[in-house]
Amino acid sequence: MSEDQRVSTDTHEPSKTGRPGAERWAAYLDWLREDLIGGVLSLPPEEQRRSRVPSGWSPVELLSHVLHMEQRWFVWGFLGEEVAEPWGDWDVPDPSASPDARWAVDDRVTAEELAARLRAIGARTRSVLREHPLDARGQPGGRFADNPPTLDWICFHVLAEYARHAGHYDIVAELSR
Repeated sequence: MSEDQRVSTDTHEPSKTGRPGAERWAAYLDWLREDLIGGVLSLPPEEQRRSRVPSGWSPVELLSHVLHMEQRWFVWGFLGEEVAEPWGDWDVPDPSASPDARWAVDDRVTAEELAARLRAIGARTRSVLREHPLDARGQPGGRFADNPPTLDWICFHVLAEYARHAGHYDIVAELSR
């Protein structure tokens, strides 16, 4: 009988038997975050900044995007804390106001710097998940003027965004070979 090909064989994926809840969310977010970081850092520097897709983004821009995205949802959104550049992954201050907005990373910023910053945001996310119940709502202010989502909803949304972007990265990595 052949091995079951329908289930991921990635040895870094969290256990199938782990407890549900905040620890599981943290484990899955860590897994996808590290998978994306490892992928981008494994590329030669010129490939990290090269776009291979019609929309024009590069792997280093994708890394910047997920860094800012996670910070927007957990720090600015859930905790309601001020964030210096909530849209710092974009080439305009408010991407929703510009149809031509695109991701951008200064040429002086390296993938290694972005990876370190993303890992720091990941540590912050893990502390949020340790310190708050999943049914807690985000703080008004920050990103949400009213009706903020629950921490559980934010976890699901961020995990879905990571999974979507990990798939995007997989395609770019395949095209880079």
